[in-house]
Amino acid sequence: QPNTDIACRTIDKEERSLLRKVIDRIADRCRSRSLFILHYCTGCGAIELPPTITSRFDSERLGIQPMVTPRQADILLITGYLSVKTLKRVILSYEQMQGPKYVIGMGSCTINGGIYWHSYATIKRLQEYIPVDMYIAGCMPRPEAIQQGFLQLMDNIDKGHANAWEDYYCNYDTYLGNQQALFGTNWHTPTDVIAEAQHYKLFTENSIGEHTALLAQFASEYVTQPIPSQVLQGNR
Repeated sequence: QPNTDIACRTIDKEERSLLRKVIDRIADRCRSRSLFILHYCTGCGAIELPPTITSRFDSERLGIQPMVTPRQADILLITGYLSVKTLKRVILSYEQMQGPKYVIGMGSCTINGGIYWHSYATIKRLQEYIPVDMYIAGCMPRPEAIQQGFLQLMDNIDKGHANAWEDYYCNYDTYLGNQQALFGTNWHTPTDVIAEAQHYKLFTENSIGEHTALLAQFASEYVTQPIPSQVLQGNR
């Protein structure tokens, strides 16, 4: 477990040198015009993506196009309702994406559960489990609304305002606590989020806590657990 006394302090944007500000400004401008979408088609909104991406609305002319893997994606697009089981895969995909990364929730389901608000099997507020940069309301939003959402996100990135992804590292213990409340205390992914927080210089005193301690305890027990004899015999 990292020591909070040696945590990396996040450099305030006003403390940057003039050259660093210019470089960051150019990087934000370039990044906003070259975005790859991981279109995680969880629900009804998936039907609105083909017209958005293809010739009629042609989102590629804006520099936005689909990507099939989280490793090279910038935007995680959640297209509707999320079941508890599906949310696990969404979190794993989000953690595998490199920063900066952005999340767009489409439809009422990602905001308040939509027509599934009373269901025990679906989550109601996506932002409690991963940071969300933008919601596009509707059931489902039309391609025009989706494209306008893309344009607004591009503008936010260009201005350096799309920094919700940093909150996941700065307040990871809170997000992990919400995830554990839903999935159980033994919930974990292969991603070392704490190490990534230190890498991005976003590690704070809120990055760790009681929930990350549970995660570390479970990980140590899992590593030291002996392999069942039935498994060894099966491998032979």
